[in-house]
Amino acid sequence: MTKLVKTTSTFPFFNDIFDDFFTTNSSRRLPSSSMKTDILEVENGYELHIDVPGFGKEDIKISLDKGYLTIEARKEEIKEDENKHFVRRERFTGTCARTFYVGDDIQEEDITAKYEKGILNLFIPKEGTNKKETKYISIE
Repeated sequence: MTKLVKTTSTFPFFNDIFDDFFTTNSSRRLPSSSMKTDILEVENGYELHIDVPGFGKEDIKISLDKGYLTIEARKEEIKEDENKHFVRRERFTGTCARTFYVGDDIQEEDITAKYEKGILNLFIPKEGTNKKETKYISIE
């Protein structure tokens, strides 16, 4: 949909006021940048602090596959009374995800997660328990 109003404000934070004003589709995918993440290196690992505001603990899924840690937050659309006519809807329904490479030696048991006040806190150790041993072949 093209914009109905072209904004030429010298203040950039006003530029999106009329963006998608008449959009009726409330289900969209947020960019991964919406899950802002701070990564802190500590003595024996890394702490990730990920913003997931508006999502409950039950809306967040964390998976580990081939060394890639994926955090996905999904919020389903709530069916409301069809007699209501919204002029604008800004509450989000949909999914957003973020993926980090943590290494092949990290297993699910090595990672701890805690969710509190819209922030998901993860701890990932520098060395995991899935260490691959080098096996030597004897020479005869």
